[in-house]
Amino acid sequence: MSDTKQRLLDGALAAVSAHGIAGVSARTIASAAGVNQALVFYHFGSVDELLAAACTVNTAARVRAYSARFAEVRTLRELLDVGRTLHEREKELGHVSVLAQLLAGAQTDRRLAESVAAALRLWVAEIETVLRRLLTGSPFAEVADVGGLARAVSGAFVGLELYEGVDEAGADQAFAALEQLALLVDVVDELGPVPRRALKATVERAARRTRES
Repeated sequence: MSDTKQRLLDGALAAVSAHGIAGVSARTIASAAGVNQALVFYHFGSVDELLAAACTVNTAARVRAYSARFAEVRTLRELLDVGRTLHEREKELGHVSVLAQLLAGAQTDRRLAESVAAALRLWVAEIETVLRRLLTGSPFAEVADVGGLARAVSGAFVGLELYEGVDEAGADQAFAALEQLALLVDVVDELGPVPRRALKATVERAARRTRES
């Protein structure tokens, strides 16, 4: 990728952070990137296309940066610890505020919505890989919708990132509740074979009743 295109991608996110999604234009992006605004259209065709590319490229880079940490996770508690670390780092870098603006803009911009959704799916795929590995052999493995669970975890973290901006104590309480749930699952996985079989049968019966209701 050329230096100019990278500067435009970085400039697009910087403009979103500085001006909000409503204040983003070829001029504000070019100013943040330190280039002529005509280059926005030369390289990307439109501001919308540039924002879409910036969202996808930036998220892919961040997922790659954390992939080694995800690969080392051995318990759900560790997964949440990585999520906490990631959250603090993303907030420090200003990515949380940018995400809030992109999500706001995506509500009325179909092209941006598709790009934001695709970017979030990169995180979902990473988390789903970890969950499938962690739940292998667990009593929950046969009844859990791992793909749906990965989306729930991703959605929860996105929501908590935004929620923290208005209620930090409430967000901390929610994070603590997730950690308690992860601890419960870890405790179940440490049970002996007899109670594990009994729990598995109970979970399967409950899942059957849910499907039949």
